[in-house]
Amino acid sequence: QVQLVESGGGLVQAGGSLRLSCAASGRTFSSSAMGWFRQAPGKERDFVAAITRSGGMTYYADSVKGRFTISRDNAKNMVYLEMNSLIPEDTAVYYCAADKSYGRHRYVSEYDYWGQGTQVTVSS
Repeated sequence: QVQLVESGGGLVQAGGSLRLSCAASGRTFSSSAMGWFRQAPGKERDFVAAITRSGGMTYYADSVKGRFTISRDNAKNMVYLEMNSLIPEDTAVYYCAADKSYGRHRYVSEYDYWGQGTQVTVSS
């Protein structure tokens, strides 16, 4: 089992940056692909980014490509999401998740464990 705790959210002006962190506990972290999703009020939870077990491959939603970077440190059981050039449309609760499967890592249904989320608000 994997427990996930996100941090680093907050209020930022458009054009600014934030770095989200996800601390994972449990022995299966390094055997899980990791992803970030986000959910705005009244909307579905959407894929943002994912990273494979070794960190060798990363995947991004088109809306964040070139602005966000996902990374992981398996020695520290940490996953990060560096967010630059933030826009108001990035406002949402951001969730870290762990995927034990070998799928595309882009769908909510693929993920086995979820954090509680951290709020990101981008003001215009």
